[in-house]
Amino acid sequence: MIRTLTQAELEAEGETLGRSLQPGALLALEGELGAGKTTFIKAIARGLGVAGAASSPTYALVHRYAGRRGPVFHLDCFRLRSPAEAADLDWEGLLADGDAILVEWPERAGEWLPAPTRRFRLHHLADPDRRGLEVV
Repeated sequence: MIRTLTQAELEAEGETLGRSLQPGALLALEGELGAGKTTFIKAIARGLGVAGAASSPTYALVHRYAGRRGPVFHLDCFRLRSPAEAADLDWEGLLADGDAILVEWPERAGEWLPAPTRRFRLHHLADPDRRGLEVV
């Protein structure tokens, strides 16, 4: 079921989710460019206690933020040319060290992506001021 949310509602949903995550959570966020993945992740990061503004790690692939309980890793797999490149992301280290791992474009990591705790899909809607959020 796709829920229709304003940006403020999407952000509130993300912060609430971040506060409720168990340590070691891995969230996979799918959706087209501009669907709201990074906005949702920024809100989740705030809920996890990340003080500064999270930013898209498109060019660095991985950003590490200091969260309330430990590191929060934000990965953007968009620029991976093949799933084999995801092998170099040290998934075991991220899982061992991270309070949470938030992954955009998880489908590009293929079989290298560990099993997500939760998977979300964000959607563009006819109303440009709203986004669709679906738990997959």
